[in-house]
Amino acid sequence: MLKTGQEHLASLRDGRRVYIGGELVDDVTRHPAFRNAAASFAMLYDQKAAPENRDIMSFEEDGEVFSAYFLMPRTQDDLVRRMETHRRIAEWSHGLLGRSPDHVASFVTGLAMMPAMFDLIRPGFGDNMVEYYKYMRANDIFATYTVLPPQGARKPELYERAGLKVPTLRVTDEDEAGVTLNGMKMLGTSAVFSNETWVGNLLPLAPDQLKESITCAVALNAPGVTMWSRKPFERYAVSEFDNPLTWRFDETDSMVIFEDVKVPWGKVFVHDNAEMSRGIYVQSPSHSMGNHQSNIRFLEKLKLLVGLAHKIVETNGVGHIPAVQGVLGQLAAHEATLEAMIQGQIQNFEVVVPGYVNVNRRYMYAALHWCTTMYSGICDTIRELMGGGPFQMPADISVLEDAGMRRMFEEYWSVPGQSAFDRMKLYKLAWDMLGSEFAGRHMQYEKFYAGPGFVVTNYSYLNAPWDDYDGLVDGILDSYDVPKDMKIRKPADG
Repeated sequence: MLKTGQEHLASLRDGRRVYIGGELVDDVTRHPAFRNAAASFAMLYDQKAAPENRDIMSFEEDGEVFSAYFLMPRTQDDLVRRMETHRRIAEWSHGLLGRSPDHVASFVTGLAMMPAMFDLIRPGFGDNMVEYYKYMRANDIFATYTVLPPQGARKPELYERAGLKVPTLRVTDEDEAGVTLNGMKMLGTSAVFSNETWVGNLLPLAPDQLKESITCAVALNAPGVTMWSRKPFERYAVSEFDNPLTWRFDETDSMVIFEDVKVPWGKVFVHDNAEMSRGIYVQSPSHSMGNHQSNIRFLEKLKLLVGLAHKIVETNGVGHIPAVQGVLGQLAAHEATLEAMIQGQIQNFEVVVPGYVNVNRRYMYAALHWCTTMYSGICDTIRELMGGGPFQMPADISVLEDAGMRRMFEEYWSVPGQSAFDRMKLYKLAWDMLGSEFAGRHMQYEKFYAGPGFVVTNYSYLNAPWDDYDGLVDGILDSYDVPKDMKIRKPADG
């Protein structure tokens, strides 16, 4: 089934508990802190099902039609279809919705391609995984994930020694019906707009952290689940003109708290297995499929950044200066570099699970490392090109309400070839992307969405062909020796 935007909005009015500070939000689809972002997610569903996109962004199986991000790729053409699906979704949100519906769906699809791995954890968990994948696919479920313990709470024994309640999510009880969860998980990006959360662990656990090793799916309107949102920037946006990105694309982030939450066994996939709690992602296509989407999303954001840089330079009348052209050339090269890395993931695809194909993991992790380390530098470069332009603009669009002020604004702020109004519009957009609270959140997000820097770097270390590299060195070393009667030739004089 391809869900419509209105159907998705209706699914968010289902008894969930979302807090902004001490305020309980009745309906995220109508609340001024969330309504425009909710509409943006609804737009993704409608665009995906539109006639001009449906053929690429959906597929048919057993007489039913599903979103293409649930497609288990068996050919290179399937990988291309998935890539284009991710690209269009990212294009419609300019890469600013990091946890769009295709992200976690890709993780789950990759896991469902290896059900036998789950049966090794516990018989029957493989069937659970396949059935949950089918459930998500059939209902076009939008899921976020909460796969990290709260900061400062990653050593439960420290809390236990101090007589404090351990805040990290863990299984506190189990019976024939399922498990009971208590604790907190981070970070539910887009959680307030999602139907379910995938609970798990992307960081390694100690062998004795068995009760923290739970991996399961939980409906976000389940009894005992609450979401505590960070400051929602949309709520404080002056207008769409003054904060055009904050106004529409603040996906927000939430801590998700579980208090005596009951999870049936059918939605449990890992339990009492610390090693496989993380291992399921890296031993299957899951992690690479989900982060392939992240690469593509970043590329669409980078295109917007490069476009802003060029428009700012032209507005400032410095586009003819060779040094400025050199900076723009570097930005254009960055964009082309990332696109080439993404295309290479498809061109040099690999097989991880027999019968299926997968993006090239080495290229994907290289791109992931590139994205997480390059973003702040790229933004700094564009901020340098922008200079003090944003600070020369009036406080907000209300300056245009008075005819006299509007005339004065146009007289003093316009430049040859561009009105003051158009300059202000450009700089408001640029500042929202590069300098606002919304921009600051994205700066932090791009550094850490895939985990701490050492974790991202380690993915490339683990997937590098070190035996091949060593073989190159050994081949040279083995190709010669020093004969016993060899005389050392001295360098010629002079």
